[in-house]
Amino acid sequence: MKLKITVDVFSGRENPVIELDHRASLRALDRLQPDKKLSARERKVPEGILGYRGLVIEQIGRGTTRLPREVRLVNGKLLGLGLAHRAADQGFEAYIGGRRFPVGSTRAASAFTKYVARELNRYRRIEAAYDFARVKWPVLKRCPCAPIYEPAWWNDAGTRQYNNNCYNYATNYRSDTFAQPGRAAGAMYTALTCPAVRAGAKKDELIPTRLRFIRCPPKGHLVALVVAPNWDFHWYRLGTNMKWTHKPGSTAVTNLDNSGHIINDPRTADRGPYSQFCGFMIVMHGHIKIS
Repeated sequence: MKLKITVDVFSGRENPVIELDHRASLRALDRLQPDKKLSARERKVPEGILGYRGLVIEQIGRGTTRLPREVRLVNGKLLGLGLAHRAADQGFEAYIGGRRFPVGSTRAASAFTKYVARELNRYRRIEAAYDFARVKWPVLKRCPCAPIYEPAWWNDAGTRQYNNNCYNYATNYRSDTFAQPGRAAGAMYTALTCPAVRAGAKKDELIPTRLRFIRCPPKGHLVALVVAPNWDFHWYRLGTNMKWTHKPGSTAVTNLDNSGHIINDPRTADRGPYSQFCGFMIVMHGHIKIS
């Protein structure tokens, strides 16, 4: 058997994956055994945040029945089908984060492990301060050209959710390819910076626009680009009620920011590591192509 471990940390890029061989998988499973059962409060995790969201651990081949075939480990919590417990080894995430991930050079791998460590600490702070209060979603139609907010359509725990990222969601274009700005036009971004990612989106026929105050475009719909410098990009889209929603990577669509608050303006929302606001763009319906 093998364990496939996905570090769920990016939104636009595909997440890094590591596979453990049979012997290492058995050792890991010993460390991942369920320990103390979580209380109802402890089972709550922040919804669709940006940055580190845990490790997705899948058993490949003949595995153990002591754990579901797929579990998520986040901040020491094991969550899966019929499972909500503390992991026996509360340091497993830090241990995995210290391994060399397949991200290129040794220098890049070292930088990535430091990035994951920072994001794990950020997640712990977010969870401790997160506002789990149920928010009231305004049902207004002030921007009739914008896509409707229908998270259940994207959040199918299957092909639509796992193979479409923030760019797919923001443009309201399902490609099932984890779309990358500029790739469909043969001009994919070459750096994870605002100018480079924005240039790729322009090649996909998104239209840059300058706004001081958010307003509904007369045609098409408004999206916003942010970047975690040199690591990843992320997109938001404006809805019919003039509020913003987004889809962090392969996770569920959400209308909340990293603090659990409705997003009135992506420039001022809690965006985690996506510190650079790159600007607004307009998506003209039927004009774009992404892949």
